[in-house]
Amino acid sequence: MSRFGTQYQVSRPTGRCAATGQPLQPGSVCIACLCEHADDEGFDRLDYSLEAWESGTRPPRLFSFWRTTVGRPDDRRKLLVDDEVLMDLFERLADDERPQRVAFRFVLALILMRKRLLRFAGRKAGGEGETEWWLMRPKGVGTDQPPLEVLNPRLADDDVRELTAQLSEVLRGEF
Repeated sequence: MSRFGTQYQVSRPTGRCAATGQPLQPGSVCIACLCEHADDEGFDRLDYSLEAWESGTRPPRLFSFWRTTVGRPDDRRKLLVDDEVLMDLFERLADDERPQRVAFRFVLALILMRKRLLRFAGRKAGGEGETEWWLMRPKGVGTDQPPLEVLNPRLADDDVRELTAQLSEVLRGEF
């Protein structure tokens, strides 16, 4: 069982505009937001109709947002977030030392490596060998630039699966 299963939840899309409560229609454009919880390290996924967003409506504790299209019930599930949004999430989590955020960033780094947006450049030990940092280079960045450091939280396989599922769920356009 994952240590993040109940401790670190990211809410799923509801299919309704968070501002108006109206259903978001399949095929329509909406704005998906990740908002930080006030009392723990988790995120809420909130969706806004384009009209509500353009009128200036914003949620409290906004962490990140992206434009997406509401999926149709018969559509095959697919990731509806572009590479720039994934890299932005990765960069925004860089200085966050909270354990669940470190784990979230590590799994995001694995996804970015799979998409070939990050390249593994090596490892370095920190402290007395208890801490391990993975060194990564973004696509197109040469060796003359210092690598990005990603703390390896030493996740169990169940943790990786759980966090990957949560990250995938929040980034998909399925309601």
